[in-house]
Amino acid sequence: GAIILVLVITSLISVYAKIDGAGKVCDELGRRSLSTRPHSVSIAEFGAVGDGKTLNTLAFQNAVFYLMSFADKGGAQLYVPPGKWLTGSFSLTSHLTLFLENGAVIVASQDPSHWEVVDPLPSYGRGTDLPGKRYKSLINGHMLHDVVVTGDNGTIDGQGLVWWDRFTSRSLKYNRPHLVEFISSENVIVSNLTFLNAPAYTIHSIYSSHVYIHTISAHSSPESPYTIGIVPDSSYNVCIQNSTINMGYDAISLKSGWDEYGIAYSRPTENVHIRNVYLRAASGSSISFGSEMSGGISDVVVDNAHTHNSLTGIAFRTAKGRGGYIKEIDISNIHMSRVGTAIVANGSFGSHPDDRYDANALPLVTHIRLNNIYGVDIGIAGKLFGIKESPFSSVALSNVSLSMSSASSSTVSWQCSYVYGSSKSVIPEPCPELKRVDNAYGKAAV
Repeated sequence: GAIILVLVITSLISVYAKIDGAGKVCDELGRRSLSTRPHSVSIAEFGAVGDGKTLNTLAFQNAVFYLMSFADKGGAQLYVPPGKWLTGSFSLTSHLTLFLENGAVIVASQDPSHWEVVDPLPSYGRGTDLPGKRYKSLINGHMLHDVVVTGDNGTIDGQGLVWWDRFTSRSLKYNRPHLVEFISSENVIVSNLTFLNAPAYTIHSIYSSHVYIHTISAHSSPESPYTIGIVPDSSYNVCIQNSTINMGYDAISLKSGWDEYGIAYSRPTENVHIRNVYLRAASGSSISFGSEMSGGISDVVVDNAHTHNSLTGIAFRTAKGRGGYIKEIDISNIHMSRVGTAIVANGSFGSHPDDRYDANALPLVTHIRLNNIYGVDIGIAGKLFGIKESPFSSVALSNVSLSMSSASSSTVSWQCSYVYGSSKSVIPEPCPELKRVDNAYGKAAV
């Protein structure tokens, strides 16, 4: 009994331990070396054909089912050799490494009947494209421990164009699938791969912890509607680093549930570290917080990001009815070029899942620190519009230098309302609301 108890306690300490401070998350997760799996099989051994035409869904499902038996023997690796491996959605298992060799491409089927249909996520109450169910993600994991999706720069191609067209023409039957999704999982690694043309999100981690995403590149067409790169959603201890993300909408977006569903589910996103990333967000924001943030978002460190050719650089989005909070966010060493609006905070952004939300559920946005932000070819420095009943407070800007684009038609470089904070060494001159020190109630301190 004592031995079992010790094992339980140590596993709880290792799994549920909050890493001390968001700025240490990447170092801590990076120290966990990739365990070599004692068993490895090739997808070809399960009858898969890498010709880009043969549907291999069953081969992937059978291979994973077979490898489940190695979970208590050190785990196993599913090896994907060079070739084009067409498949519908399939699930991973615990203690598994999915490895894509250089030249291996997992190609998503464009036929919706090859994608399982599942219930919406509880913290959203419905899908974000339309009410109701959703297509399961191409590669997904539910309640998994110790799972790795990696390779020698293999590729996962979502072939999203048909989904984008269905979205735009409003002919979707269910919500679009994501490329890779982990639900209620822990100790997850995604690395050394290229992701193309996600139908919606590229990598979605929800209700998960100890998620380490590094050395990936994710691309979708600038015209692709509401495609997002990496979405840490109601997850904690997440590191995103050394990656390049170019998306139609947002590159990295932190979320935590939608209105009354997110408030009820009450699972925040916290302890997130983002560093050394190159981001482009054609019609969205390179890094965004929200707008679905009803479970709260806090303790996020963003350090050393390059953002270019984006509609907005950094965005905080929320609305009345969201509840929740965005707080303790530290963003520093950001380089922007050709960005429409460098910094956005919007208190009336986004729609509601239904009419059952509480309009008096006011979000709290406070303790946002932006330091060492440099930009060239910027359209507008900042648009910060808080909520009258719940002004954004303690927004601190320091060492911000934004050089306006010659084509910028705006004569006003900052626009503010219902936001309070402080500024030091900010060019161009910020709005008066950001030039004073505020107290906890959002009133200017005398």
